[in-house]
Amino acid sequence: MHIVIAAIGIIAGIYFFIMRAKNAAEMTSELLDVADDVRAAARRFGFRRNKAAHPVDAIEDANTAAATVAMAYLELHGLPTEETRNALIKSLQSELQIPKSEAEELLVLGRWLMNECNGPEPAIPRASRQLYKLTSGDIGPLMEILKTITSDPIGDRQRDALEDIRRAFRIR
Repeated sequence: MHIVIAAIGIIAGIYFFIMRAKNAAEMTSELLDVADDVRAAARRFGFRRNKAAHPVDAIEDANTAAATVAMAYLELHGLPTEETRNALIKSLQSELQIPKSEAEELLVLGRWLMNECNGPEPAIPRASRQLYKLTSGDIGPLMEILKTITSDPIGDRQRDALEDIRRAFRIR
């Protein structure tokens, strides 16, 4: 009887390790898919990485810079829910006059750029300065996007971010 129990235990152990290995393989596949999404979005928007410059400073599209600022601003309030993410996508669509698929790709690229800045706090002033250069100071669309995704009450971190944006756009 004890041999049967030992055999069942060995089989259960082998099954457990096989399932863990299978789950690890699935997670690796998903991570590769995420990396492919970022690469595809970057290619679609013509993003070229210059090794001598920071990726945010290499942004040549105002929509990409605006999406980066908006994504960083949204994440200052914590990880975005599906509802707030959808609100951001709709706002990007309406303010930037782009289709939904492009808005979703902009968010993927914006999130990657935000992570390249080591988080939302350093990303906002850097991306805001780049947006200022690309739009010659037109802050209107960005502010409409931020109004849409601002939660009530506004947090201290988001208030500081708005101050950083104001400084980047040289608004007194």
